[in-house]
Amino acid sequence: MASLRACNGRILVAVVCGLLTTIVLGLGVWRTVTRIQEETICSISDITAFFCQNGGTWMNGRCICPEEWKGLRCTINNHCEKSNSENFTFEKIPVGRYGHSVQTCGPDTPNAGKPMATRLCSFTANGSITLNDVITGNCSETLQYLEAKLQDFTGNPDNFSIEAQILTSNASILTSGDISSAANVVTQILNTSRALPEAKKTAVTTVSQLLDASEVVFQDTKNNFSGLIDQMETYSLSLGSESVVEPNVAVQSVDFLEGTAEPTKNVRFSVMKGSSKFLDSSSTRVDRNVDDLDMNERTELQILLSTSNGNAGGCGFVVYQNNKFFQSKTFKTYSDFSQKIISTKTRENGKKESSSVEMAYSQTKENKNDPSTSVEMAINPEYDSQKFQIHSYACVYWDALENDWDTYGCHKDSGSGNLLKCRCNHTTNFAILMSFQENYKYSEPLNILSAVGCALSITGLALTIIFQIVTRNVRKTSVTWVLVSLCTSMLVFNLLFVFGIENANKTSETSGSKDIHNQGLNKVPQTDKVDPKSNPTCTAVAALLHYFLLVTFVWTGISATQLYYLLIRTMKPLPRYFIHLASLVAWGVPAVMVAVTLGIIYAQDPGNSNWELKYRQESFCWLETNHLLEGPFLWSFLIPVTIILISNITIFIIITVKVLWKNNQNLTSTKKSSFLRKIFSTLSIAVVFGITWILAYLMMIDNGDRIEFSYIFCLFNSTQGLQIFILHTVRTKIFQSEASKMLRLMASSARRMKARSPSMAPLRLNLRMYNMLRAFPALNEHFRLLEPSVFTEETIVSESSQANSTA
Repeated sequence: MASLRACNGRILVAVVCGLLTTIVLGLGVWRTVTRIQEETICSISDITAFFCQNGGTWMNGRCICPEEWKGLRCTINNHCEKSNSENFTFEKIPVGRYGHSVQTCGPDTPNAGKPMATRLCSFTANGSITLNDVITGNCSETLQYLEAKLQDFTGNPDNFSIEAQILTSNASILTSGDISSAANVVTQILNTSRALPEAKKTAVTTVSQLLDASEVVFQDTKNNFSGLIDQMETYSLSLGSESVVEPNVAVQSVDFLEGTAEPTKNVRFSVMKGSSKFLDSSSTRVDRNVDDLDMNERTELQILLSTSNGNAGGCGFVVYQNNKFFQSKTFKTYSDFSQKIISTKTRENGKKESSSVEMAYSQTKENKNDPSTSVEMAINPEYDSQKFQIHSYACVYWDALENDWDTYGCHKDSGSGNLLKCRCNHTTNFAILMSFQENYKYSEPLNILSAVGCALSITGLALTIIFQIVTRNVRKTSVTWVLVSLCTSMLVFNLLFVFGIENANKTSETSGSKDIHNQGLNKVPQTDKVDPKSNPTCTAVAALLHYFLLVTFVWTGISATQLYYLLIRTMKPLPRYFIHLASLVAWGVPAVMVAVTLGIIYAQDPGNSNWELKYRQESFCWLETNHLLEGPFLWSFLIPVTIILISNITIFIIITVKVLWKNNQNLTSTKKSSFLRKIFSTLSIAVVFGITWILAYLMMIDNGDRIEFSYIFCLFNSTQGLQIFILHTVRTKIFQSEASKMLRLMASSARRMKARSPSMAPLRLNLRMYNMLRAFPALNEHFRLLEPSVFTEETIVSESSQANSTA
């Protein structure tokens, strides 16, 4: 009956330990897979998931909707559904765009792979959404063919405009040659008086479609687009007071004399924020005879043109959604931050603009100054202010002579918050070039709990190492080397964590908020995204932390393997060169893993000076964990650690059931003593095996949002070194004996001090010391109740010797 109860107890312990471990690790793996899936599909905030619908994202206090939806929560339909017409199939088309047919030109045609037809989705007069008629193209007329034919063509170029629009409707397949040819076709159409207004409007649609192509394709294009830019300016003066708005381009004309009792002198043109990142019919607004800018939370961009020229008959504005037509040699863009370009141009009364191409190249910086004209511009840029902040900005214009941005005649005006203001003394293509930097929230890894825990662990580990080395001849056990190596790697890790994990950039200029309005210099930035200050020291600390933590886990695995052979597989002793092989694996394999990880990450982008941010975090010096698939945390740390932990937990359960909690018929101590010994022996093995690190998976399960899990994890793992010291040093007979000798020596010194100074205060002190020493034998007996009766080095050595002799 007793043996049956003992068997049931062992089975219960095994089942409970196995079940808890399986649940925790299973939830951790599940959470990891979930995070990977979220990153693969899209990364959305909690507010987006509950408020913004249909793929909308929450940014700066509002939902940014995809083109197919609009409204406060992206719930209002803004697209035409999939349709079939004239043997052509069209996928979902956003309102205001031309959708391209699924059917493409055959492989034996010059336009192989290009769409065969397009169809416009638009609003009707009563506000309903409708699909226009299908427009079919010619698979034999390429963009290069249109470009060459238009040079000598003397007829109406309307068909050329339609063909160019069809061939550019799918921007994802456009090449640099396609973009260059399409830009030249549009330039010629806008520059000829033979083109009808509808043909020119279609040409503007082509311009908008070109701006959907990738930045890389534009960078490979040799066309400088100067002719297209100037023709767009000229076209902006020919619409009277009308506007043409496409998703990526808005063109607005203002006639100074039309509809006013007195001539217009000041015109304010505004670009409003919409529910998406693209322009629509409600995105622009014109105000006449106003004296100042009037920015509000719904205004993204505003420009005020003031002229005292009595001959001015009108002006025109062109807004480009991005700067892809303005390929700068000094300012490089690598992101999708808002970099809108706005052009303004005046027209003298009674005159038509001549060829803008010739005009642009005849201008110089000296004659650009126009005392009768001034331009003020303000922008409230669209970007995720939770993740990024503006690092610097410059007020610039596009210099057609140099094909680059220049600051001549422009300077900064004082703004407030993220509102940026500029003033220029001439009219041309303007921009406020902004550089952004990630708004890092530098963490506080060394809070009070972790700092105190690490300090105690460092002390405990150092004492454990000294004790193990000093008493190795007395104990004569191979366990010493494994335990000392484990404690050494853990000690170095704790020292690095305490003194090196905080990034020095936390207190540098890059981490603090800047007053961008008082930077003074109006200098063109080099790029639109500024990486944080390079910190090789932080990278080195992250690599060392990575290495020593891997080494620590490998040593826990080796310790588990060693105890398994010594306590369970006694008939199969440890290999002869176990210690040497273990040392090579524990110190060598993690070094190879860290070196290979760094090499792979560096090789992916060797020209990037901040490649290190793909390896480590900027918030503190540890592995990058935000992108599990791209970062090293999953493949070079989490997976190997998980494998080691699963192995350690399996061995821990086996040893616990078969050795530690096995019923000992020869036990002469009390049941309470036996129970305490089992408890402390179990804890001793659990600490050395690193079992408490499964608490890290609890943090992963809840994504680190629950502070309770963080405190529990910090409490158990920051004090792991102290636990090892208590369970593997303080509880040994040798340590207690040495501690007893030290106490006796202190008592002897106290007695000598009593003889020399017979005052009452030392008498009381010595009396207390005497009473404590009298009670020490009882205290020592109490400690013996906590001794590891099963898991002791002497037992391991004896069993190992027996196993070796048997073998």
